[in-house]
Amino acid sequence: MDEKTEELRDIFMDVSDEEAVTESQEASRGSLADTDEAGVADRLGDVIARMRERYEFRTDLADESLVTVVRLFYEGSDDAAIAAEIVVDEPDVVEARLDLHLLRDEDTEAPFDLAEFRRRVADADPAVTELAAEFDIDESWAAHYRRVVAAQDAARRVSHRFQSEFEDVLTDAGLSTQHAAGLREDGLDEATEDIDSLDSGADVSM
Repeated sequence: MDEKTEELRDIFMDVSDEEAVTESQEASRGSLADTDEAGVADRLGDVIARMRERYEFRTDLADESLVTVVRLFYEGSDDAAIAAEIVVDEPDVVEARLDLHLLRDEDTEAPFDLAEFRRRVADADPAVTELAAEFDIDESWAAHYRRVVAAQDAARRVSHRFQSEFEDVLTDAGLSTQHAAGLREDGLDEATEDIDSLDSGADVSM
């Protein structure tokens, strides 16, 4: 083998080695990404499982679907998009979100004073038919707002702990939670305003 041929062989071997290393690194990165994705799902699933132990979920969705609900909610997907992803009806997603203490701005956009609605529910625990008649809404909407109020109260009683845990998991994975974190803060502000309203309306006479 002459000197020129030997030089070309050495160059070829160097390039081959580099390609092998690059392919190995890419494979490793792919495996790591897969592991991270599984880890995120497992951690979100753990939070959901603890919520199931603490609360009586109304949703029929399996935990795997609930993990997807959490992920897409924090990505900013609306309920219709989430429903399409997990192949369920949109009301099923709303039910699941409320079980998971994940509220949207529109959940509290009521055509009446929600603080008064909350007060009415807290004072007498009326039937849905009574609420519908009193607030001049359909019974389905009365049931919805009752669920919303209950979800807000449940989240507030634990200082929005489970929402914070969802956000911690996604933040650790490098995923943005700013969208839903802002919704949580808005919901907290609204709930606080409702409480202040309830306090101011309380009878403190002796």
